Parts: sequence; structure tokens; C-alpha cells
Amino acid sequence: MVGSPEGVANYGYSNGSVCNSNGVEEKLDEFRRLVGKADGDVLRIVGVGAGAWGSVFAAMLQDSYGHLREKVQIRIWRRPGKAVDRATAEHLFEVINGREDVLRRLIRRCAYLKYVEARLGDRTLYADELLKDGFCLNMIDTPLCPMKVVTNLQEAVWDADIVVNGLPSTETHEVFEEISRYWKERITMPIIISLAKGIEAALEPVPHIITPTQMINRATGVPMENILYLGGPNIASEIYNKEYANARICGAEKWRKPLAKFLRQPHFIVWDNSDLITHEVMGGLKNVYAIGAGMMAALTNESATSKSVYFAHCTSEMIFITHLLAEEPERLAGPLLADTYVTLLKGRNAWYGQMLAKGDLNLEMGHNIKGKGMIQGVSAVGAFYDLLSHSCLNVLHPEEKKPVAPAELCPILRTLYRILITRELPPQGILQALRDETMNDPRDRIVIAQTHAFYRPSLLGQP
Repeated sequence: MVGSPEGVANYGYSNGSVCNSNGVEEKLDEFRRLVGKADGDVLRIVGVGAGAWGSVFAAMLQDSYGHLREKVQIRIWRRPGKAVDRATAEHLFEVINGREDVLRRLIRRCAYLKYVEARLGDRTLYADELLKDGFCLNMIDTPLCPMKVVTNLQEAVWDADIVVNGLPSTETHEVFEEISRYWKERITMPIIISLAKGIEAALEPVPHIITPTQMINRATGVPMENILYLGGPNIASEIYNKEYANARICGAEKWRKPLAKFLRQPHFIVWDNSDLITHEVMGGLKNVYAIGAGMMAALTNESATSKSVYFAHCTSEMIFITHLLAEEPERLAGPLLADTYVTLLKGRNAWYGQMLAKGDLNLEMGHNIKGKGMIQGVSAVGAFYDLLSHSCLNVLHPEEKKPVAPAELCPILRTLYRILITRELPPQGILQALRDETMNDPRDRIVIAQTHAFYRPSLLGQP
């Protein structure tokens, strides 16, 4: 894959709009030239994983560029065989009949009858066929554009120029390890954009975080300069409905700047940043505290006062943790707080915390929840706690003047670990943690972080 990132046209257009097709085509042509595409050679983009954000991302690209079929091919892979239960089929039927544009589209495609039959229980629908008609199983209420769906992974990725990772972090390494077998004969390396917000922990040889982009690099051998992370304070359904949003694409300059321009639309502003790993880790960190926020909301009947107390403590812990992870943590404050705020307002992790506290869900049901997908915050709680409990990372306790593991200065993280991982406490434990007389003023934790040299580059695999 060759080319210079200079000279990419900066145009943006709404999803589904081709009112200025020349501008869109020029933007596509500029990017095609950067990746070394000759005339008549199609740019192949494939999404791997069809959760809410992965599906919306592919649908946005399809809406923007899909009409230029001779120049670009956009497809999405998901596993076959996922059956849709009758209750979901009934709800889907209501959604279809509530949207005249969707109803007409399905009738024109001769696809409406199967939804009638599924509602009556006379037919079983599958998630991959729903996606072809523009329905993501994790986001039924937001119809998307019809998409080209591939259920064979080798077929999907073997000649892809851009691969978009829409998988949870817990599945990323396994799937990309399989993908690597199909890329053994490749001459050029693809560009990979990871949307995954989650981390895994490794304790040997020293405790460190493994992010999805690192998993992809290790599994496939694709160089890190070709692997990027895109994240931001985004709710997938709102983005597809053209609510104003922004995101950052992080990675090497060679591709992040051209991709920021290629992906940018009037309602979806994409900035770029060089700090790949830290932004990726921050995307996983906010999911940890979102679960606790959901519990707090349910346990206090949405008390604004109680939720604000929780927010003060959880943000102070996140600030403390960023001082362990980043040499210049202040640069991360804005993106981290924005992402945290939107997740607390409407994210699946906060929803999960609410459902646990209300008793509508329990931990025995697992973390892959019908209609929502993978709850990444649970594994992130375990990963961050395991890492920050390791004695080799000990810091000096400011009051007791003795070495303690960083996790000891993060009581909310510690409590969430006891609720979600070891299951020693019920969700009500989060309230007790905040009422504990030994809980310090959150301001003190911020002062501690700002006045002590806590930075541990080894946590992100730095020398």
C-alpha cells in the first residue's frame, strides 16, 4: 500500500445524500490515489462485526459512497446462524410499519412478507438477513440502509483494503488471528480502523494493558502505522439519525489525516490525534465507571444530587488513573470526560448497571445481552483492577506514608470489582462505598495525582 497523505480534498455530505456527487466522488478519488488504486480497481472496505456502532459505521459509508459502485465496495461481515426470537420479530414488525419509507422499501424488495410470517411465528429470521435489509439486532429501533452482508470471513477480508474492527475487545484477538491465515499471501498491508472500546490485562513480565489495536498487530503482523483507533462521545443510533457528533481517529500521521477527511460529514466531524494507545485505553476506562453510574441512578430513583456525588468521585478516580497512564494526562481530560458523559446519559454500560440494580438482570446471564450486545465495562473492571492491584506499581499513600497499590486509592473501582467480578457485594454496595466515612474528598485524590510522580509507562507497554 503506497501513497502520500497530501492533497486530500475536504468535503462532507449527509448520509444518503448525493446532492453534490461530484464533491463526494472527488473525495473518494483522492483517497483511492493515496492507497494506490488504479482506474477500474475497486476500493474494498469491509466491516468485521455487526454490533450497533460497527453496523452504523458501515451504513454511513454506504450512504456516503455506496452509489459509486465502480470505485468502492462496502461490505460487512457477521457470523451466520443467529436466530431472532418471536418477541424481537414482533417488535421489528412494529418498527417497519411505523416507518413508511422502510415499509415501502421492503415491499419494493419483496422482503416484507417474511417479516409478516416471522411476526406470526411461521418463519424464523436470522440476524444476517436482517442486516441485509438494514436492521441491526442490537439496535432494532433505528433502521439503517440495506447492506451487503458476508457471512464467510475469508471471503470478506482476503482482498480488503480497509478493514473496520467492530468487534468487542474480548473477541478481537481470536477473530483477527483467523484473519491472519487469509492474509499470508498478501503483498500489501490493509488499513485497519478499530472501533472497539475495551481492554485486556496482562500481568507478565510486568503488568500492562493490551488494547484491541495491539491485539490486531500481534495477531496479523500488520504494522501499527496501518492500524488506527476511532472513538468519541457517540451513541450509534443518534449518529445515524444525523445528530451532531464528533470523533477522533488516532494513529500514525500517514493514514489518520487522510482518513479523518475521508470519514468526515457535516453532522459527524472527525478530528485526528497521534496518541493512539492512550485514547484507546480511555475509551475502555469510562465504561468501568458507567456501570456504577447506572447502579447509582437506579438505587437513588434518579436523584440528581446522588448522581453528582458519584460523578465527582468517579471522575477523580479517572483523573488519578490517567496520571498513571499518561505523561501529559491533561490532554486527555476533555475527550475522556465527554465520552464518559455521553455513556452515563445513554450508553449500554450505564443501562446494564441500572438493570442489575433493579433486579431486571443478574450476573449469571453473562455480559452479552439481547438487544444490547457485549457489555464491555465488565471485563474492563477486571482488567483495570488486576493491573492496578499489582505490588510492583505501588505508590506512596499520601496520609499513611506507606506503599499501597494504586487500586487502594480507587474505592469505586475496588467496589465495582467486588460487585461484578468476585461477586462479594450486591449492587447496593456502590452506595455504601460512597457513604463510607473513610472516603476522601474527591478533590484530595486529584491533588494527589497532580502533585506526585505516578506515571508508569510500563502500563502501556512503554520502556
